[in-house]
Amino acid sequence: MIERTSPEALREQHAAYVFANVATYYDEPLVLVRGEGATVWDADGRSYLDAFGGILTVLLGHAHPAVTERVKAQVERLVHTSTLYVNEPMVTLSARLAEVTPGALKRSFFTNSGTEANETALLVARLYTGREAVLALRHSYHGRSALTLSAGGQGAYKAGGSLPGVYHLASPYCYRCPFGLTYPACDLRCAKDAEEVILTAAGGEVAAFIAEPFQGVGGFITPPPEYFKEVVAIVRRYGGIFIADEVQTGWGRTGRYLWGIEHWDVVPEVMTSAKGMANGFPIGWTIATEEVAAAFTKATISTFGGNPVSTAAALAVLDVVKAENLPENAERVGEALQDGLRALQDLYPAIGDVRGKGLMVGVELVHGGKRPAPDLLRRWMEAARKRGLLIGKGGLYGNVARIAPPITIGRSEAEEIVRILKAAMEDVMPYWERDA
Repeated sequence: MIERTSPEALREQHAAYVFANVATYYDEPLVLVRGEGATVWDADGRSYLDAFGGILTVLLGHAHPAVTERVKAQVERLVHTSTLYVNEPMVTLSARLAEVTPGALKRSFFTNSGTEANETALLVARLYTGREAVLALRHSYHGRSALTLSAGGQGAYKAGGSLPGVYHLASPYCYRCPFGLTYPACDLRCAKDAEEVILTAAGGEVAAFIAEPFQGVGGFITPPPEYFKEVVAIVRRYGGIFIADEVQTGWGRTGRYLWGIEHWDVVPEVMTSAKGMANGFPIGWTIATEEVAAAFTKATISTFGGNPVSTAAALAVLDVVKAENLPENAERVGEALQDGLRALQDLYPAIGDVRGKGLMVGVELVHGGKRPAPDLLRRWMEAARKRGLLIGKGGLYGNVARIAPPITIGRSEAEEIVRILKAAMEDVMPYWERDA
């Protein structure tokens, strides 16, 4: 019998031996030991409705039987090959992905994480165009390598500074428009400003524009419907290509479609994903058109990329998403969730904005005058945890609740999320401040 370490001892060891800047939630970090569906249990036996899914990663819920069975069968057969050899799950997955992705995307390269997927995408864009300049968005997050951190638009993550050749556009953040305008009277100023950035900062040419269809770490920022068509057209006019970062938004998460970018009717030359792709097993994925992929001529490998276990898990995810019509479920349940949260917005002035698509919903907390309220979010998260609900946080100011449960949940779980958040908000409102 395995002797288990107490939760208190584990927290002490975590504090002593893990990098001190590794983020954890809650005043007393949770020690999770088990998960099933949308529920997780901590080491003290308490259960929680998981409305964050390991940062939008447990797409189908914890220990989904279809994924578990596919993984168990693969582990018993073959665990590792590297990209130096061909393995069946990786090749089968590559073919399936070419069928279900937008436009002419065809050639896949597998890695271990969203960071590596985006690094690969930026590299191949520079090789294809022969140019250096990369455009990205403020408030964005694309990974934790030197280049992807440079592309990210979050100062809190800028460890070691930024590499040259990356330029940041204004984010399509309508709730806090950087130009002080209001959509649609703004005439998409945030998108049209891309041309001036290219002409001034980037020297008149560009390799790529990388963007999340809905910004994840940025606080589920949702652009105007016409935004991507406008900005991508500008980028292509100056010789660049478009990289859609679907690390958080893919696999039906945003409802109706398999991919978040499909909401905006734009087809990328390169697309990336990770997180929910394998329901928690480590994987990263870059897919490009035949022409773009052909520009990557130097030899390359990924020791763990295309791992047969992770790609088997991804195949199971694809099968379940399709068989159970989960993008439609995410749209239907997500609408109910947002309706419930907007009802709370009408009741509580601390809720400044509710936004998102499908089961990717952000709730921005503010004091009077739209002042960011990270203090209120910390209290809200703690109050929700005490009532059995786990949510995430994000936003440049750390004041946006990120609600992203497994896309398999039903209306009853969405109603439970709203019920708990309403009760938790009662604990928060005594700390809300009116305009100074």
